[in-house]
Amino acid sequence: MTTPATPEQPADVVARLRATFRTGRTKPVAWRTGQLRRLRELLTERSADLADALHADLGKSSTEAYRTEIDFTVREIDHTLDHLDAWLRPESAPVPAHLGADATAWTQVDPLGVVLVIAPWNYPAQLLLAPLVGALAAGNTVVVKPSELAPATSAALARLLPAYLDTDAVAVVEGGIPETTALLAERFDHIFYTGNGTVGRVVLRAAAEHLTPVTLELGGKSPAFVDRDVDLSVVADRLARGKFLNAGQTCVAPDYVLTDPETAAALEPLLAHAVETLYGTDPQASDAYGHIINERHFDRLAALLDSGRIVVGGGSDRTDKYLAPTVLADVDPGSPVMREEIFGPILPIVTVDGLDEAIAFINDRDKPLALYVFSESGDTRGRIAAETSSGGLGYGLPLAHLTVSDLPFGGVGESGMGNYHGRWSIETFSHRKAVLDKPLR
Repeated sequence: MTTPATPEQPADVVARLRATFRTGRTKPVAWRTGQLRRLRELLTERSADLADALHADLGKSSTEAYRTEIDFTVREIDHTLDHLDAWLRPESAPVPAHLGADATAWTQVDPLGVVLVIAPWNYPAQLLLAPLVGALAAGNTVVVKPSELAPATSAALARLLPAYLDTDAVAVVEGGIPETTALLAERFDHIFYTGNGTVGRVVLRAAAEHLTPVTLELGGKSPAFVDRDVDLSVVADRLARGKFLNAGQTCVAPDYVLTDPETAAALEPLLAHAVETLYGTDPQASDAYGHIINERHFDRLAALLDSGRIVVGGGSDRTDKYLAPTVLADVDPGSPVMREEIFGPILPIVTVDGLDEAIAFINDRDKPLALYVFSESGDTRGRIAAETSSGGLGYGLPLAHLTVSDLPFGGVGESGMGNYHGRWSIETFSHRKAVLDKPLR
């Protein structure tokens, strides 16, 4: 009888990856691009495995799995491969005259060392692999920790990543709180965490023990302001698509709508129609609509349904972890649904008198990860851009800024710190070192 192998302890994993980094093996651009191409091969050759796992964990359709997780990450890899040489090129800096005409200065982009990536459950492949792309492109070794709340995806990644990537430079650690706690006790050169603010504080406190820099991609209540005199049928369609994707379990989904009472009344039936167009009269039977991740989150969301008048939806099935796409009207700002990030398929409509009250409403709360504005008025757009603070700002289309690789993605204040995607990932996972050369003459 064969004795099962003892799982590698977090301290041993980190020590092994640090030893690899110190050999210089991960620094050549050829190694970095080779790893990115291997990761791309994994995503294309084993895409069905990942799509099946995502369906098991979240009920995602294959279309949604490919669009939001697999193809999304492939595009990130392709963009990085196209531009990596330019991003890594040293940049010259002017030298003051007192140092002499023969002095030169430049910045050099250095990898940090051993990076830890902790992924969430809502996009369990994309939100683990997209940071991994940046960490590898920057020349680091990486420990990745998939979410235990998406066990099928975690198991698939733990099986596939070692089959494609350099196992002396990339390690997968599965598990829950004990394993994460053990990892956080180790010294890393950067920690990248995506999730909620409560755990984000735990990560930040642990990192402080080693003065480790941290990127926190958190969430928050992302508002959508709907102005008067816009095409509400288009607004309703785009709000519904952005809100109910992944059954509302998206960190940049519109969390609530702010608009005046007359516009709210006109928007209600259009949102109901948009939901039916997307998922039919019985969303539970729709292949395009997913389920809530687990019973705990289902119970939390079901308790929020009494926070307003139900315009559409409201149905639920705990056994199937199904919560219908739901729009709530007549929502009081102090109601339970407005006290926390919803992170589920419930869209409250909160009425305000106009733009001034909407801006004050947003500014009285934590800075959101995203803010969406549906308005054709340049003055309205400009005022919201100038008078509010958010991680990202979208005019006319929710979620889309996340797909632009040349835009930084990240939060501000309670919604996070730091950015990634494209070149911004290189900046996050590297140190830009200042270099000065004064010849010995």
